[in-house]
Amino acid sequence: MTLIKTLAATAAATVLATGAIAQSAKEIRGASPYVAIENEPAPRLIVDPPLPEGLAQGVFWAQYRVENLHIAPVFGAGALQVSPRVGHLHIIVDDLPWWWADASDNNTVDIAGFPPGKHKVKIALVDANHNFVPGQMVTVPFTVPDSAPTQHIHTAE
Repeated sequence: MTLIKTLAATAAATVLATGAIAQSAKEIRGASPYVAIENEPAPRLIVDPPLPEGLAQGVFWAQYRVENLHIAPVFGAGALQVSPRVGHLHIIVDDLPWWWADASDNNTVDIAGFPPGKHKVKIALVDANHNFVPGQMVTVPFTVPDSAPTQHIHTAE
């Protein structure tokens, strides 16, 4: 009988503890898109180091997440008034003079075809009108190993 009471007490404590540490949907996913947010906190970009499995193949895969801004394919001056905020990423490879916009929100930047050697990718959080969010550009330096295969682009003739 004491064993049954102990097991019952343990089960009850586990259920209570699990409920106490569970996070709400808002804590995980952010604010509801149906209600404007007063005094929104500043957007924030977090980028992980590139995955070694990709670098071994000459591929840059870096996961990211964004706080206080939704990555979405919404552009233009009118979109600056949306709440919760919307924006996207600008990505620059090896300080080249061009960049591209990524509004996919698939949580991983994917760039293939790097030759062996040192490289860097800059990932910037921008608003819907392509303005940089202050302090939210992350530079990710990395090295593709000499053992990575070199890729050639084949075109149909």
